[in-house]
Amino acid sequence: MIVDLPDASTRDVAQRLVQLRQEVGAMAMGRVLTLLVSVDEDGLDRAVSAANEATRQHPARILVVVPVNTPVDQRDDEPSDEHVEQGSPDRLDAEIRVGGDAGASEVVVLRLHGELTRHGSAVVIPLLLPDSPVVAWWPGDSEEDVAGTPLGSMALRRVTDADRCTDPAAQLRRRARYYRPGDTDLAWTRLTRWRALLASSLDGRPYEPVTSVEVLGEPGRPSGDLLAGWLAESLRCPVTQLGTPEGSGLVGVRLVRGSGPIELIRSEDGSDTATLTRPGTPPRLVALHTPSLPEALAEELRRLDPDEVYARALCEGLPLVT
Repeated sequence: MIVDLPDASTRDVAQRLVQLRQEVGAMAMGRVLTLLVSVDEDGLDRAVSAANEATRQHPARILVVVPVNTPVDQRDDEPSDEHVEQGSPDRLDAEIRVGGDAGASEVVVLRLHGELTRHGSAVVIPLLLPDSPVVAWWPGDSEEDVAGTPLGSMALRRVTDADRCTDPAAQLRRRARYYRPGDTDLAWTRLTRWRALLASSLDGRPYEPVTSVEVLGEPGRPSGDLLAGWLAESLRCPVTQLGTPEGSGLVGVRLVRGSGPIELIRSEDGSDTATLTRPGTPPRLVALHTPSLPEALAEELRRLDPDEVYARALCEGLPLVT
């Protein structure tokens, strides 16, 4: 069910949510968190779809904040007929989705016009679930200091996605410069399987130290940068990134040891697999299982404590990489 509330107040939205819960049986007590989503109109549908899917495992109230750049050409005491028809330039247009249109959650889309675009926190505060954690997510481009934004300051966890930004490399540098406990990025989440395979490859004889590392990948891609930073901080050895053609993404990792290298190289056939090669053992095919956007978001919603490993890879490891 989708209910439109044009030119509404937060009180109107809150009252309509209560009415809808009584009508369709959606109980707020079943929600475990509030997910704040800051997105533009172009990315709205994709973000809502991913949030719906992710919160099937973590039922939530999803508050989607969409700033709308409404030109205000008239400030006269006597507004024109056109101005009256369009409503106040500083207004809130809300859309509530429950039931089949919201999965296991309830979705409130808040389109902010005019001066309200600068006061998104004041709009969402009355709609937050009481006594429940808040997670904020920026599916695309985000502010430099997300923790310092009005929405970010309310959240225990702040999730960005450097891979989906206009300038991924610059976005990752901003995340390092303005990092605060609770920040994380879905580019890091997508590395979970890579990190597990590399860690397990060292968990066995001959227990030799890694003397150097090479990370092969498309230059400027956040996942390759973060993986290199994690290896540099964890292994405390020289880590070098080697560029691959545009569009190739993260290709592979080579860990150099005295007895021979360990290599994890993504398959070229387009499948989500890689070949793991270790000295003294035959190469074996392993599954990478790169998570989809909903899967990556759901993974981040499972934990509300700061990700200290991500922080070290981002802030301490990346500067060590050549």
